Amino acid sequence: MKAFVVEKYDKDGVRAAEVPEPTVGDRDVLVRVSATSINPLDKMVRNGEFKQLLKYKRPFVLGHDVAGVVTRVGSGVRHFKVGDEVYARPRDLRIGGFAEFVAIHEDDVSPKPQSLTFQEAAAVPLVGLAAWQILVERARVQPGQKVLVHAGSGGLGSTVVQLARHLGATVATTTGPGTEELVKSLGADLVIDFTKEDFSKVLSGYDLVLDSVGGANLKKSLTVLKPGGLAISVVGPPDAGFAKQLGAPSFLRVVMNALSRKIRKQARSLGVRYEFLFMRASGSQLRELAGLYDSGQLRPVIDRVFPFDQTLDAMAHVEQGRTKAGKVVVSMVPEND
Repeated sequence: MKAFVVEKYDKDGVRAAEVPEPTVGDRDVLVRVSATSINPLDKMVRNGEFKQLLKYKRPFVLGHDVAGVVTRVGSGVRHFKVGDEVYARPRDLRIGGFAEFVAIHEDDVSPKPQSLTFQEAAAVPLVGLAAWQILVERARVQPGQKVLVHAGSGGLGSTVVQLARHLGATVATTTGPGTEELVKSLGADLVIDFTKEDFSKVLSGYDLVLDSVGGANLKKSLTVLKPGGLAISVVGPPDAGFAKQLGAPSFLRVVMNALSRKIRKQARSLGVRYEFLFMRASGSQLRELAGLYDSGQLRPVIDRVFPFDQTLDAMAHVEQGRTKAGKVVVSMVPEND
């Protein structure tokens, strides 16, 4: 089958290749991929940023999002059958969305939202799961709480804005010129153009901040939290919880804690908390999200759709910052086929 594989850990390490169709385990479903999408995590994995924790055997197929049709099921699969339309974020060490077929553990798979096309559904799994795990699992956001979402027009940010609003939060977001009306339409109550205004000068008393920028932006984010508030970053620095989640040895947990010591110390001095989030696969959470998409509470935001043979161009489009809003999708076939 055709696929895009990581041959070496490098910015030019991905190439098109012919590879064997995946082996289907007892609890796996084989999915013919209709569409996938590009995430910053694809670049990070390609560059080997997690190679001490995620030990992929190269060459391996890249791609963290999948929407498609089940073509085969393992002998132990109980919840899916051939012909089912599904979507998923395959678990770590089992990724492979940039291919014609991918084998996925059934626990990571959900029926595709009926109201979404394959291209739309492919834009959802990773960012949808991250948003759910940030807002519902970690922060347990309640009605009336205040949430700041950085980069609210991005793939993750646009999803978090919508879900936070659905949960009853008051939502502020930072965004760039030309996307203010978009984020307002997604549910943002307060929109700050980061090119004109410093969010830390105008915001205070927030229960939660989602940071997807890092660096100085993360440090300033701590200052807008109320006492006991929580800042969650998806770009780091990582903490011991990340290493534990991936089953890393104890010495790597110490290393991860050391990397985040400075920001955690700063958070403590302000009476707030800091956590790093590395989302995990979950078919059950995707089922919850599918209901929200089908009821109109959430909608995917898509910047552009590339054909499968232009997957490398799609990755470059994202890396070079040319995405105006939402996700970049890669489609195996035209949507009307």
